[in-house]
Amino acid sequence: MGRIDQNILIQRGQPQKRTVGRRVVSEKAETPFDNIEGSHEYVALLAEAVDEARRDVEADIAEAERDGAERRKQALLLVSYNLAKLNLHITAGRRILNDLRTLRRLLLAERALAPESDAVDVADPER
Repeated sequence: MGRIDQNILIQRGQPQKRTVGRRVVSEKAETPFDNIEGSHEYVALLAEAVDEARRDVEADIAEAERDGAERRKQALLLVSYNLAKLNLHITAGRRILNDLRTLRRLLLAERALAPESDAVDVADPER
């Protein structure tokens, strides 16, 4: 049960595919959620939108305070609080996606070590 099924096929539509081990991996994503990188990019854009919304709400809070609109200010403070919570969840999601991307690379051996011949010998910089 703890083993990863080596016969998993990752296929969507008719894009070009490559074989990794016994797996067929799609080269082209059809939606932002077809691969981890696309999902990570989408979550990054979502985080930017939430940050922008928080800045706008903070400006609206300051305006409501100047106008003496206490009820509006309280509602905007609640919006700001919920945007802060959303930002925390998005940050957690980004970290999880980073972890998944790293694990996938390790499992599929995408992260190759640099050959020793390319490494520079610190003791002998002439080599």
